[in-house]
Amino acid sequence: MTANLRSYVRLSITAAVMGGGAFLSGCASSPEDPLGCGTVSGYLQPDASTHWYRVVVTHLNGQAVVSKPNYQLAPGEYEFTVAELIDDPNLFVTLAARTPKVFKFNVQSHQRYHLGALFHTDKRYMGKDTSYWEPGVWQQEQHECQFELSPETK
Repeated sequence: MTANLRSYVRLSITAAVMGGGAFLSGCASSPEDPLGCGTVSGYLQPDASTHWYRVVVTHLNGQAVVSKPNYQLAPGEYEFTVAELIDDPNLFVTLAARTPKVFKFNVQSHQRYHLGALFHTDKRYMGKDTSYWEPGVWQQEQHECQFELSPETK
């Protein structure tokens, strides 16, 4: 019986230490959120009356990507290459003028950024004039984003 009691006490102490450690690590605050991320999206159709239109991401930091609706990224500065999808009857440029453009911006944790093409309507654009649009973020909002742990790291 004494051996059983010692085993029980040892097991109880081990459980208390392990449980307390888990509790403490859960409460510890870190200045950086290692799993936090920001989301960059290109799937929403902006209101055309704002002169914003959708874009397609072709490159991220100079590397070709398969276009997708959302990109979950660690906080930091990124360079996006995007192609505009402007469908406006007042746009008269040639296909050669419809070239992708590059822009950089800083992604912050727990934010969603909606990318778009701002169509400049200050003059009539014709021919090979590429200045008719510029890429940018047309909407930013709070959004919970956290990288998923892979099965190997859980």
